[in-house]
Amino acid sequence: MDGLIRAVRELPPESTQQAVGYPSLFLLVAFGALVPVVPTGAIVSSAAVVAFHHQTPYALLLVFLVSASAAFLGDVALYWLGQRGVRSRNGSRWLAALRGRVTADRLAQAQAKLDTHQVSVLVLSRLVPAGRIPVMLACLLARMPLRRFVRGDLPACLAWAATYQLIGILGGSLFPEPWQGVVAAIGLTMLVSVIPALWRRVRGTRRDASGASDASGSSGSGGAAGSTGTAGSSETSRGEHP
Repeated sequence: MDGLIRAVRELPPESTQQAVGYPSLFLLVAFGALVPVVPTGAIVSSAAVVAFHHQTPYALLLVFLVSASAAFLGDVALYWLGQRGVRSRNGSRWLAALRGRVTADRLAQAQAKLDTHQVSVLVLSRLVPAGRIPVMLACLLARMPLRRFVRGDLPACLAWAATYQLIGILGGSLFPEPWQGVVAAIGLTMLVSVIPALWRRVRGTRRDASGASDASGSSGSGGAAGSTGTAGSSETSRGEHP
């Protein structure tokens, strides 16, 4: 974090930032779409903070267009590679990597949402942290054509880029220095990515607790009914055989 602060404090002139920054932003976001380990949301938010403090007109618009186009091309490339694995008898390492990142429960939920909402679920999957890969895998297993995936993924990437750019603008507007806004934007991005995981964990804990209480209640009722039935049958047998 200290190195990041020093790097942002010592930013080069705006012309150099534009010559290096936009291609770097495109490559990082596209690579992050292909390999889902790069925090692309934090990258877009940080770029939006720097663009917010620029005097260059249309800097924020360029960040939005570069981010959205890179995310879109990365998604399409990953889906195309996944389709090759689905069609192949032996699969592919790309498809195996997607399967390895999705649990059976998350995949079942994504498949159910895809059956209900069809292509519109792609937009929500891009906005929900860690929701893109399960829905993409569900689309692959459902043999969704690439053209149909593209129609749903384009507005999803536009909405995703706009959301994280707004986070960056918020962080940049709160502080006078760019490095302060970058730190705030990264913090907000991390908070947004952590909240859904915590919510799923809380829901799972509540579901397990309610299931355990229902099971204990059912067993208790069954035991009481069984003892009552045993008592009744013994009384009946005593009545029939004095």
